[in-house]
Amino acid sequence: MDAERRAADEQAARWKGRAGHAWGDLKGVLDEMFRPFEELLVEAVAAEQARHVLEVGCGTGGITLAVARRLGPAGRCVGVDISEAMITTAREYAGQEDVPASFLCADAQDHPFEPGTFDAVISRFGVMFFRDSVRAFANLRRAARDEAALRFVVWRDPAENPFMTTAQRAAAPLLPDLPVRRPDEPGQFAFADPDKVRRILAESGWAGIDIRPVDVVCTLPEKELVHYFTRLGAVGMHLPEVDEQTRDRVVETVRAAFDPFVHGSEVRFTAACWTVGARASTAKFS
Repeated sequence: MDAERRAADEQAARWKGRAGHAWGDLKGVLDEMFRPFEELLVEAVAAEQARHVLEVGCGTGGITLAVARRLGPAGRCVGVDISEAMITTAREYAGQEDVPASFLCADAQDHPFEPGTFDAVISRFGVMFFRDSVRAFANLRRAARDEAALRFVVWRDPAENPFMTTAQRAAAPLLPDLPVRRPDEPGQFAFADPDKVRRILAESGWAGIDIRPVDVVCTLPEKELVHYFTRLGAVGMHLPEVDEQTRDRVVETVRAAFDPFVHGSEVRFTAACWTVGARASTAKFS
C-alpha cells in the first residue's frame, strides 16, 4: 500500500504541475485526437436522458462543455479535476460560451459532493489515478442518484496500445531514470484488467457492470508529433531535467520510433480501450 500511495501522490503532483500545464497548452491537439471518445460519452449521456452530469478527471473541459451543449438550459454538467492548471483552462474556454457548465478543482476521491445529485457520471481516461479506487467510486456513488448511469473509458493492456508506449520504450536507453510502468499502481493502464474493474465497482456500490472492448482510430497532425511527445508522458516530464545534447538525441530517436504511425501529414493510431458502464445500486450503501 505504501508503493500505491507513493505512486498516487506522484501522479497528483504531476497533474498539478508540469503535466497539467502541458495538457492546457496542447488542448486543441488533444481534444481533436480524442474526439471519438467525446462523441461516445456525449451520446451515452443523451441516451440516458440525463440532466445533471458529473465528468471525473475533466482536464481542460472539452467533454464537459460538449455535454453541456447537448443538455441545453434544462441541464447542467460539472467537471472535476485535481489539476488547477487544467481547470483554469477549462474555465477560460467555458467563459467564451453560454452553456450550463461549471468546473471544480478537487480530488473526486474525497470531495464532499452533495449526495444524490447526479443522474450520470462519466469519464474519459480520468479514473485510473486514484490512490484508493474503491473509496473513490464509493464517493461517486454517494454523489449519484439511485440507478444513475456510470460510463467511462479506460485503456486496455499496454501491449495493445503501442503508440502510447513508443516514446518511453525508445527513450529508455537514453534516459535510464525513466519510471517503470507497474500495472498494479495508479496510472494510465491501471484499469487494463477488466476483472479488477468489476471488483472495484461491485465493492463501491455499482451494479449492472458492463465492460466492452472498443477500438478507436485517433489522429493528430504530424507537425504536432514532436511537441506531443516532448511535453506529455514520462518522456515529456523527464526531458526538462536533462542537458541539451541528451534532449536532442532523445527527440531524434523517439521521433524515428514513431515512423510506423506517420502517414503523410497525419499521425494515425488505434486506441484499444474498455468502455465501462454500470448503475448506482439501489441496495443500501453508505
